[in-house]
Amino acid sequence: MYSKAKQRLTALVGDHDHNILKGGLTGIEKESLRVGADGSIAQTPHPAVLGSALTHPSITTDYSEALLEFITPPLESAGAALDYLRDLQHFVYMKLDGELLWSSSMPCVVAGGESIPVARYGTSNIGLMKTVYRRGLGYRYGRVMQVIAGVHYNYSFADAFWSARQQLEGDRRPQQDYMSGQYFALIRNLQRFGWLIPYLFGTSPAVCKSFLSGKTTTLQEFSDNTYYSPYATSLRMCDIGYQNSLENEVGFKANYDSLPDYVSSLTCAIETPSPRFAEIGVKVDGIYRQLNANMLQIENEYYSSVRPKQVPVDSEKPTLALQRRGVRYVELRSMDINVFDPRGISDRQCRFIETFMAFCQLQDSPRISSLERIEIDYNLDAVAYRGREPGLQLQRHGESVSLQQWAGELCAAMQAFAEVLDRGEDGTPYQQALQAQQDAVADPGKTLSAQVLDGMREHDEGYFHFAQRMSRQHQRYFLELGHDPAQFEAFEATVSESLQKQRAIEDADDQSFDSFLKNYFAQTLQGA
Repeated sequence: MYSKAKQRLTALVGDHDHNILKGGLTGIEKESLRVGADGSIAQTPHPAVLGSALTHPSITTDYSEALLEFITPPLESAGAALDYLRDLQHFVYMKLDGELLWSSSMPCVVAGGESIPVARYGTSNIGLMKTVYRRGLGYRYGRVMQVIAGVHYNYSFADAFWSARQQLEGDRRPQQDYMSGQYFALIRNLQRFGWLIPYLFGTSPAVCKSFLSGKTTTLQEFSDNTYYSPYATSLRMCDIGYQNSLENEVGFKANYDSLPDYVSSLTCAIETPSPRFAEIGVKVDGIYRQLNANMLQIENEYYSSVRPKQVPVDSEKPTLALQRRGVRYVELRSMDINVFDPRGISDRQCRFIETFMAFCQLQDSPRISSLERIEIDYNLDAVAYRGREPGLQLQRHGESVSLQQWAGELCAAMQAFAEVLDRGEDGTPYQQALQAQQDAVADPGKTLSAQVLDGMREHDEGYFHFAQRMSRQHQRYFLELGHDPAQFEAFEATVSESLQKQRAIEDADDQSFDSFLKNYFAQTLQGA
């Protein structure tokens, strides 16, 4: 079934050196809630000692003042990205005043949505836009689900890979056009096979009762303070997590057939009014509740397990950045925080994902039909809720197939890719990473989600106390780490530079916020 991918790999390796899969760039983004010693979400502002959340390139916030986001630059190996992520969190822990970085994806002890402080980015127009966008998310979907945390894996293949692949296929398009098309092929396969990620790496089979705020649920009771699903892998990826749960009502799905189709579908959603969101109001009593009352306020509101990305310049719209310069990398967004690794993601996970990316890129990737879209959504939801259920059946091409069979086929197809990636390495780390996941396919008890429940049972604790215990372990790990003085000096310098840059942006503003928003949404490709 997956022989075409291996054939392409063999042709590439045969015609070029064995490092053809190497040289890509890896970046990692990790979200972490700041919590007090009691595990409640921190009510303190984003610490000034960490710099400006608006302009710091590596330490910022997501939805909430309390939801930190660590962003590594694109680096030449996953190992380098992991080291940078570790150093960032170490630096932050050295600056925090008794607060913890919550170790898991799902928040606990949530005292209602009003207790979650929306992120603030200063008085500049771009800063106000970021805050209003988040305020709109709260009105549209509720604040509680916005503080669920995850890990995003950013990856791009090397230019040499693209040149070799394009030459092998005899494609004569401009290379960036070819790359963009192939990145969308990769994205489609990451969606087709993406259920494998929460199965292997989901760490949220349980959730604090406080997260549901008394709402009725089909989840079972694990303890006095915890709900769970016995075979769940990632409740974060279920409908209790942050999804566009109103998707069916508004009738929108992004189109991944090509870059133009994707941009067109998102643009349509951003420009199409939503009667439901109009009821919220846009500017009420002089205060913006949301950026607009359309199906999407901006592109990032659309949840997807994987996104095509290009780096915007200044206040450039993401869709225009993609149109002007094509796809630069893909962002895989379906990973829970690895609660067992202080960094939030392990070396073994990174090596598996790199292997998975290479396989998905070289495997045939037809357009996603309406039937397959339904199957993709079903499979992801089934694995998130019931991934470890004995005999679980998924949907493939209109037929049922067991998760174990399909996952086994995918892992077997990745073997050749792991072997190529291991060439030149010390030992066989890629094959070992793949073997570990093959073991987890054969024995669901070896998945991370199963290990979470095992840990809770072993210590006779609910989800909150489990996550709090792991958070304290990670705190000790970071506080006991030695550090490179030069690295810390560089981090300190970036903090100062970010604060200066925010002040400069605020001083340079020369238009009202109303005008800024109007001009932002009026951007067109012809305006480049």
